[in-house]
Amino acid sequence: MKSQSMTLPAQVKRKWHQIDVSTKPMGRVATEIANLLRGKHKRDFAPHVDMGDYVVAINAGNMKFTGRKIDQKFYYNHSGYLGGMRKTAMKDLIQTKPEEVLKKAVFSMIDDLKFRKKIMSRLKVVTGDKHEFKTTINH
Repeated sequence: MKSQSMTLPAQVKRKWHQIDVSTKPMGRVATEIANLLRGKHKRDFAPHVDMGDYVVAINAGNMKFTGRKIDQKFYYNHSGYLGGMRKTAMKDLIQTKPEEVLKKAVFSMIDDLKFRKKIMSRLKVVTGDKHEFKTTINH
């Protein structure tokens, strides 16, 4: 009978990927980034092991959006107190912090795991095309 091998967290080899965000719509890019961060592109993927790679997203200031999302989408935040609901429009957030829009999209696409914050720490978002991170693979 054939024995089954399992990848341990210490044996995971992480690569660096660079993705240009201005080439596709934000949702398509966010799903691609989420899959790379989670490690679903690897042959020996296991849902309980953190196997993802590093991702550098460039040109976040020039993201594409389809439809009327920029005018109609809002982000909600609640402080926990009565009347503590805060509402931020996407168009305001794009002008001040365009990298936050992409981070929020990717964060919501990753399963609610105990290591979700650790996964998100491997995402580096840059507004321009110059960065100091080492990358080996371009998408």
